[in-house]
Amino acid sequence: MTEVWVFNGQGARFPSAIFSNREAAEKWIAQYHLSGVLTEYPVDISVYDWAIQTGNFKVKTDKDRSQEFIQKFSSGAQRHSHFENGVDE
Repeated sequence: MTEVWVFNGQGARFPSAIFSNREAAEKWIAQYHLSGVLTEYPVDISVYDWAIQTGNFKVKTDKDRSQEFIQKFSSGAQRHSHFENGVDE
């Protein structure tokens, strides 16, 4: 699976950076002493479909298939790290 690392700064509505590898992301975050969340995302597949395929999410109700649910879906199973002032907590 190809993946990217997405950084969402604290309080941001949209990502501020996307990296092809975690090391480059961490270097950039440390350089600017940033706070936020760095999350791994699969490429060419939605997190919703990825979570179902990997067994990290099971569709149980009609709500789980709704547009509103799918378009807001994220998974705690995605690798992620919280940063405070450039330091991985």
